[in-house]
Order: sequence, then structure tokens, then C-alpha cells
Amino acid sequence: MLIFLILQTFLLNFLLFQLIYKTLFIIQRICYLRCMFYSAIIPVYNRPDEVADLLESFAAQEGTVSFEIVIVEDAAQLPCDKIVAQYKEQLNIRYFNMPDTDRSYRRNYGMQQAKGNYFLFFDSDCIIPPRYFINLESNLRENYSDCFGGPDAAHESFSDVQKAINYAMTSFFTTGGIRGGKAQMEKFKPRTFNMGFSREVFEKTGGFKDMFGEDIDLSIRIDKAGFRTALYRDLFVYHKRRVSFTKFYKQIHNFGVARVNLAVLHKGSLKIVHSFPALFLSGGMAILILAIFLYPWLLLFPATYTLLLLFDALVKTRKIKTALLAVWASYIQLIGYGWGFLKSFASKIVFGKKLEDSETLKRIYN
Repeated sequence: MLIFLILQTFLLNFLLFQLIYKTLFIIQRICYLRCMFYSAIIPVYNRPDEVADLLESFAAQEGTVSFEIVIVEDAAQLPCDKIVAQYKEQLNIRYFNMPDTDRSYRRNYGMQQAKGNYFLFFDSDCIIPPRYFINLESNLRENYSDCFGGPDAAHESFSDVQKAINYAMTSFFTTGGIRGGKAQMEKFKPRTFNMGFSREVFEKTGGFKDMFGEDIDLSIRIDKAGFRTALYRDLFVYHKRRVSFTKFYKQIHNFGVARVNLAVLHKGSLKIVHSFPALFLSGGMAILILAIFLYPWLLLFPATYTLLLLFDALVKTRKIKTALLAVWASYIQLIGYGWGFLKSFASKIVFGKKLEDSETLKRIYN
């Protein structure tokens, strides 16, 4: 009987302790969120028109969330300082001109200058939906995470080419859904077109490195440091991306190079899904050669895939011209990424070549 009473008392004390601990944790989290101050950090290079649209979307934010905007620009030929000055009365905004610097340096410098306890990152070619900060607060309150990422979408005002590129980058049939906020074939890794993390994360990880795929590299290091990462599916941005297929090809080619670089730096990070575009390119070339000289019926495979893309794009965009352009953009995405992946794999994995240096990166990006 005495033993039973002792056990009962121990259990009650344990449950009481758990209740007090959870209550204090909730109170602490509520206080933390109420004191939250966000710093939106945006690296810029020769994009004044994009910055104007981005700042206009910040000015149209609903709610009463406290935030500042930190723009760090390498003002080479087209500075955005005059655009920034137009929004000084509407927004809490600070502008820094850092000539001859890479974008990772500019992001890290922005964090060093930021006053917030939670950092947000957007590309200059993004537009922020009016309820972005309201939805962000809701997500952090209900499912707090040290680091988060969100998907991107195409605004109704975007051109057919921009909508087509958005489809190619977000469709499950092209990228496995890693950017669209839906079904995915790998663990989610936030990317800097729509990403955020706490000041503590920056202090512990040291921020971004100067390399291809710097945002995924940081996401991997954040995970290794023991921080929690989440995908907030309803926290999207409108991402304009490149305005021509030529620029899109160059960008996506670099993504293929970046994936191999990440595999060199982070053993085990390369997954089978990352090699799909390279397999698609290699297999497509083999099918084309075999179809021309031996088995014409093999062309049924690419034809079926093309029809699948067309049907899916038509359902999503509801416009035949955009859907046709989306098919073209999808093939550019797969071929560009696949070629970049294959070349980088051969040079760095097979022949052991070093990663690109800062001067090479600056020349490619700028």
C-alpha cells in the first residue's frame, strides 16, 4: 500500500511538472512571438524596376506586424537608391551600397546590420502577397520553426513566358514539386527566394557561403546544427524569374552545377531525384538515336511525356498558349539542369576538379 501511494505521488508530481513546463513554454513562445521583429534582407544587382515592384508589395502589407527592409546592393550600372528613397516615408527601410561584392556577402552583411530577431530573404524579382506577414505570424504561432521556407507562384499579371517558367519550376513532373509546396520527392530545403530563420541560426551557422547553391548549403548546415526546418505551404510569394528562355536556361544550368557542388561538400546529400534531369537528357538522346536508326516507335515515350506536360500545364494555367510555352520551358529546365549536372559531375566527381572560385562565380552571376 505504501509503495502504491509513493508511485501515485510520483506520477502526480511528474504530470504536474509536465503541465507546468508546457504552460511556461507556451507563455514563453507567445511572449517571443509578440516581441518578434522581422528583417527582410534583399541583395540586389542592377534591378531597379524589380525593386520598385517588390517595395510596392511591402507597402501594401496588411496587419500590424513590425518589420524592416534591408537592401544591400552592388550598384554597378543601375542603382536602386532613388527607388528606395521614394518609399522612405512608407517603409522602415535601409539601403547599403556594397560595390564589387557577391550576393552571399551582401546577405550576410545585411544580417549583420539587421535589427530584427528573425530574418527573411526574398529575391529582388519577387512580389509579396498582401497577407504574407499575417500568414507568417500564424504559421510561427501554430508551428514554430527555427527556419522555414515557402513555395512560389505565378501572379495573374505575369506574362505567358513567366507563367510557363513558373510551371516548369514548380510542377511535380519536372522538379518533383520541390518548389511548389506540394508533393515532394526529397526532404524540403528552403531557398532564398522565400526563406526565413532566427538570428540564433545565423549566429550558429555563420550565414551563406560564396558558392553555387548557397541557400541549399545553408539549409543543410542548419539541419546539421540541430535546428528545425519547416515548409509553410500557404506562405507563398509571386516569383517573376527570368523574362526570357535564354536567361532561364543559364540559370537552370547553374542549378545543375550547384547540385554536384553540394554533393562534394555534403556527403550523402545527393539523392536519386537530383539525377533525374541528367537521366532524362541521356535517355532522351539515346531514344532519339535509336528511333532514327532502329526503332521509330521509341518516339512514343517522349511524345507521351510531352502530352502529359501539356495536359497538366493546361489544367493549371487554363490557357493553351501558356501551356505550350510551359512544355517548352519544361524541356529547357530538364535539359539545362541535366547538362549542368553532367558536366559538373564529370569535372568534380570523376576528375576531382575544385569548386568554382569567387571570381568565376561573380562573372557568371553578374
